[in-house]
Amino acid sequence: MFNLDPLTLLLLIPPILFALTAHECAHAWVADRLGDNTAKMLGRITLNPLKHLDPIGTLAIFLTGLFGWARPVPVNPRNFRHPTRDMMWVSIAGPMTNLFLAAIFALIVKALIFFGGPSSFGGTLYEPLITMAYISVRLNIALAIFNMIPVPPLDGSKALFHFLPPRMAISYMKYEHYGFLILMLMIFSGASGYVLIPIVNFTTNILL
Repeated sequence: MFNLDPLTLLLLIPPILFALTAHECAHAWVADRLGDNTAKMLGRITLNPLKHLDPIGTLAIFLTGLFGWARPVPVNPRNFRHPTRDMMWVSIAGPMTNLFLAAIFALIVKALIFFGGPSSFGGTLYEPLITMAYISVRLNIALAIFNMIPVPPLDGSKALFHFLPPRMAISYMKYEHYGFLILMLMIFSGASGYVLIPIVNFTTNILL
């Protein structure tokens, strides 16, 4: 999607850091609110990206322009009053945060265009601001949709776990050991982009 020239690469860095950090911070915050302070004790309720970034997941975003992940937030479901239900809320907190951020950055794009313009910002500053906000819209949508894929250990698998019968849920989660390989195949074969990019484009068009 992105032409990774040096300027575009620089403009990608802040949106990527913020989107991944907000995603994981949301997981940690909701887990703490529901009774599990594991992530809080490890300092994961923070917007400091150094606490959240996963080298491979971050590199995947730079390589694909859309899809990647951060370091998972540790959660102990036994500390929840309703383990599977509360784990579902913790899981969807990250993608929902990304969708919220996408909507906010879409408003920023519209505001910059409506209220400003090259004459207000100056030609060299205006275009990077618009580009960075637009990248943030697409990236946050992509992260939300990608993470809701029901492949362990993505958030979608943990949300689906809540709705499966116990025996089926246990069998389903056994495949978590193969999840990373499945994700790598999906990303680098182009399968994830083939399926998800049209959804990202459609959602971006709605917001913008």
